[in-house]
Amino acid sequence: QVQLVESGGGLVQPGGSLRLSCAASGFTSDYYAIGWFRQAPGKEREGVSCFNSADGNRYYADSVKGRFTISRDKVKNTVYLQMNSLQVEDTAVYYCAGGPALTFYYCSGDGDEFGHWGQGIQVTVSS
Repeated sequence: QVQLVESGGGLVQPGGSLRLSCAASGFTSDYYAIGWFRQAPGKEREGVSCFNSADGNRYYADSVKGRFTISRDKVKNTVYLQMNSLQVEDTAVYYCAGGPALTFYYCSGDGDEFGHWGQGIQVTVSS
């Protein structure tokens, strides 16, 4: 059974940084996709960034390009989202999602194609 556990959220001032972690377990294949999605109050869930373990490809939403970086520690089975230059608009509940490698190509959507989800973690950017 796939389990995804997020950590690292919190409150940060505009311009600050946070690093989210997603500890993954239970994947039966070495080829999978891990994505970060977020949902702000009153808004639909949106894809932020995804990693494809099959080829190492990374996806970033336009709104976070140049500010966020996704990476993976293969030994720890953990995917990280380094968030720099945070803006008030980044405030949301962030979710880690996992699925077969092909789900990487749906990262720009709401993530419904990903079959496994973490519990979500709050990120608040405020002065």
